[in-house]
Amino acid sequence: MSQVKRLVLAAVAGLFPLAALGQMTANESPVGAAAKHTPWEMGVLFQGGKGVTDERDDFQFFMAGGHLGKVLTPEYGSGLFKGNFEYAVEVFPYWQSNTPTFQRYSCTGTPNVNVFNCVGPYTVGGTFHGASITPIILRWNFTHGHRIMPWAQAAGGVLWTNHKYPAYGQGEVNLQNMGPNSDASVWNFTPQGGVGLHYFLQPNRSLDFGANAVHISSASLGDRNPGVNASVQFSIGYTWWK
Repeated sequence: MSQVKRLVLAAVAGLFPLAALGQMTANESPVGAAAKHTPWEMGVLFQGGKGVTDERDDFQFFMAGGHLGKVLTPEYGSGLFKGNFEYAVEVFPYWQSNTPTFQRYSCTGTPNVNVFNCVGPYTVGGTFHGASITPIILRWNFTHGHRIMPWAQAAGGVLWTNHKYPAYGQGEVNLQNMGPNSDASVWNFTPQGGVGLHYFLQPNRSLDFGANAVHISSASLGDRNPGVNASVQFSIGYTWWK
């Protein structure tokens, strides 16, 4: 082998460590590694919070479930707003709300409009259990960071509870408050919006933190729609990126 060929082969062989080093440098940013393609995001999360309006500030929430998302676009933009768009679904097979209890009657009318037949009192409210699915999550991931990927989202879901939620029937004893058509619904809708971040432990693993403002409303599927106008719920989770 000529001296020239030996020198060429030696130079090429010497480039392999440099190429590997360059590849390692390119992948040093876990956010960049996750954002360079359109990955799937699969995670588990726990969420909890409380009502924030005067009528619901003693409502508490806790749930556990999973998140499945798909990044649909490459990165767009530059600087702080550089990012990609993700569509996701969350399912909470365990959902719980602790609410105050109160006494109510169950009343029916009589020919005399000022007289009611009432049974009770009995206790309503307390702890409700159910399941929730959020099938529409529209999320923007901000991908300018090194280990931290913030996000912002808008979402909408459906909630089922084992009893009509929330309990209704406080106040004056009358047919409007305690009559046969004075219950809420076991089905409610959960429009919401939130912010959060992924903290990447490595290119395909992240710890996740979020804060959501959630509205709960039956859209008048029940006789009454007491709802929860506003609650703030915080989540923590763990995600695998594929």
